[in-house]
Amino acid sequence: MRKSLLLVVAVFALVFSMVSLAAAQTLIVAQGADPVTLDPQGQNDQPSARVRVQIYDTLVAFDKDLNIVPSLAESWEFISPSVLEFKLRQGVKFHNGDDFTAEDVKYSIERTMNAATVGFLLASVDSAEVVDDYTVRINLAYPYAAILNHLAHPSTAIVNRRSVEEAGDNYGATVAIGTGPFVFQEWVSGSHVRLVRNENYWGEPAKVEELIIRSIPENTVRAIELETGGVDIAYNLDPMDELRLSGTPGIVLDKYQELSTTYVGFNVQKAPLDNKLVRQAINYALDVDAVVDYIYTGLANKLNSPIPPNVWGFNPNIEGYYYDPDKARELLAEAGYADGLKLSLWTNDNPLRMQIAEMFQANLADVGIEVDVQILPWATYLEDTALGKHDMFILGWGTVTADADYGMYALFHSSQHGDPGNRTFYSNPRVDELLDAGRRETDPEKRMAIYHEVQEVIVEDAPWAFLINTSAVNGLRDYVEGFWPHPAGHHWLGGVSVNK
Repeated sequence: MRKSLLLVVAVFALVFSMVSLAAAQTLIVAQGADPVTLDPQGQNDQPSARVRVQIYDTLVAFDKDLNIVPSLAESWEFISPSVLEFKLRQGVKFHNGDDFTAEDVKYSIERTMNAATVGFLLASVDSAEVVDDYTVRINLAYPYAAILNHLAHPSTAIVNRRSVEEAGDNYGATVAIGTGPFVFQEWVSGSHVRLVRNENYWGEPAKVEELIIRSIPENTVRAIELETGGVDIAYNLDPMDELRLSGTPGIVLDKYQELSTTYVGFNVQKAPLDNKLVRQAINYALDVDAVVDYIYTGLANKLNSPIPPNVWGFNPNIEGYYYDPDKARELLAEAGYADGLKLSLWTNDNPLRMQIAEMFQANLADVGIEVDVQILPWATYLEDTALGKHDMFILGWGTVTADADYGMYALFHSSQHGDPGNRTFYSNPRVDELLDAGRRETDPEKRMAIYHEVQEVIVEDAPWAFLINTSAVNGLRDYVEGFWPHPAGHHWLGGVSVNK
């Protein structure tokens, strides 16, 4: 009887340990929205990028200090100011078993160049040239100071030509083949993406066997899932949840300043928002300080410029707009709208943005602007703002490359209307001229002066209401090790372990 009991106990203990081990080999992460696509050249949104950086690699990457370091390229050199040559890693395999070669790099670069959404990233590239199986040259149309930064962007990731062509329209939905630390297994829309460890990864293999990235739009639900152990990491905690969870046993809060801007965009092609005075009036009507204090509880800074202070090229001398309802009414009267006007304000189902929309609805009502707040699903939101169906919208932009070119070119150059990023449909020949010049200038001081001036022009034109730069807070269970936040928000999880 005793031997039988001991045997049962032993078996139970073994089973328990195996279950615990299995659990410890899975990392569960929660973010606020579903990906749009797992095709790196298909869309330029953060929820998608957060999944894709686990599946794909780029030629070069950022380290923790935002320095450019090798990835699929072991080394590189400028053969001339307009010719950049890369020596590629040998022995790298795609997830489907194909060898990684220079042909894949050429194909991926050309695919990025021709992509409607992310083509701006490589607008400086004239062509890609295969020198041999493990050497590729990028021929630039002009010397471009930020080219390496752009090649570290998740949307310039290297894809496998065969898998893309065989999958056709299904690529990015049911098929996603890269060289990264995790292999795509399934995507259940509205629920999760499941990845497994790439056992043949060229670098150090991922610390966990399985990575599950869940989509949980409700901030409080994400926080509760973290609290109860349903997830191991919860991205972008709501400020109120951050305050509530502060000091909670078993939970670590990781705070960092983002490379992002949150703004209200105006459709400048539609009356009355085609009138600069109306746009300036709205800037004066919005109490952005209240957003910082009450919605973000101090986890944000008011912005006077299109780019945040931690982006290279930021102009610290712009005074910008401030809360002045009387000034707003004065400008509206000057524009011919003394009796008020009606506008719609779009947002997606992000709770913080919904709160901002409600606060701004009250702010604008105070100066005679009646606002209809509309909440759209994320994919529809991106599609319809790209088509220009909106009046006003709330959106964010992460300057992923930490360089002013990326922070402004896609958002304000007239060639980038719609999907690439300029959802305000703003056009100004002087802004185009300056942004083009900034791309071509290689002298850092001259380049800085160009970006300082372009910010002054944009702020004066007010295609946006300039809002905030946020500090994000991620919540982690205390058994999670090796996590470091990328300031652009697409955190690489290959080095994260779960030690329960």
